[in-house]
Amino acid sequence: MALGSVMIDIEGTALTTEDRQLLQHPSVGGVIYFSRNYESPDQISTLSADIRRCRPEILIAVDQEGGRVQRFRAGFTRLPAMQRFLPLFHKNADAALSLVENCGWLMAVELLAVGVDFSFAPVLDVDDNFCKVIADRSFSSDPDEVTALAGAFMRGMKDAGMATTGKHFPGHGSVAGDSHAVSPTDNRTLDEIHLKDLIPFNALLPSLNAVMPAHIIFPQLDSLPVGFSSYWLQTQLRNELHFDGVIFSDDLTMEGAAVAGNYGERAIAALSAGCDMVLVCNNRKGALEALAAVERYTGGESNKSDENIERVDNAESAKRSEQSSKRILSMQPNPALRPKDLENIENMASLEKSERYVKTRAILNAMTSAS
Repeated sequence: MALGSVMIDIEGTALTTEDRQLLQHPSVGGVIYFSRNYESPDQISTLSADIRRCRPEILIAVDQEGGRVQRFRAGFTRLPAMQRFLPLFHKNADAALSLVENCGWLMAVELLAVGVDFSFAPVLDVDDNFCKVIADRSFSSDPDEVTALAGAFMRGMKDAGMATTGKHFPGHGSVAGDSHAVSPTDNRTLDEIHLKDLIPFNALLPSLNAVMPAHIIFPQLDSLPVGFSSYWLQTQLRNELHFDGVIFSDDLTMEGAAVAGNYGERAIAALSAGCDMVLVCNNRKGALEALAAVERYTGGESNKSDENIERVDNAESAKRSEQSSKRILSMQPNPALRPKDLENIENMASLEKSERYVKTRAILNAMTSAS
């Protein structure tokens, strides 16, 4: 079965009958985990294996950034918020970059050990505490420091064979509103955005596997939120910045996405604008609406129509879907990149044979226990 363009969530720590049926939907291409799905490393490994028995090719993802946004905790290394590395960077940049690289690597190998393909990381937003939903999730309020530290984190992820996702394009750190709850607007011009928020993206896009756009409206440039804007995703990201990786939407159930209509309309608007895969989380009814709409959009139910959903030419839709599928497959882990002592990551216990893992875990545990 081909990989679909919708990433969904599941209800609990084991698959229900409804979950299993949903995973077989042709438009499903990924699963994202939340804290409610996690009890222990063994349990999440079993769940991942069960999901792959239903859909062997499916992508499994999680938000495991560190700090406030770490879905798996008990049995995993507690990762600090990324801004916790900044004081060390100001004291000893080389030592900080080495530690951040090791942190990205450790985060990645722990997830790979339990069957998770990737974390949506790193955060490339430039912020300190202006935007409460970003704040210390950002590496720094200085764009050059974000570039250096996030670049190190990405090198660590890649060294483990894990794909990287930069978020939230073109930057969420300069608006006060939380796009989970409101639809934020940013009145700056493109030149002003380039002078700050876009600096990390410009520098790191050649090394990124994927980008996640923000649900923010920049009215000077387009009336639509970035994730629904062909101006941002095609004109800027693809054409001006020459990015050819995966574009994931942010969660379409967020309030910042509501301007695009119902859940089906949101999914089609995001895909039409240039997203390769859309996320619909924590709302099963919304996920079902999105899946049905995407199936119609891609021709899976060609005998049905919905006047609220813009149809595209079948040939154009098929070509776009094929291109997206090729990109999405790049998010699968690449074991060939791993160091020899971790060529075969079987479970969490297998990580203990790596000196790098043991040393890095001790340092990060000391950082988080002191906070």
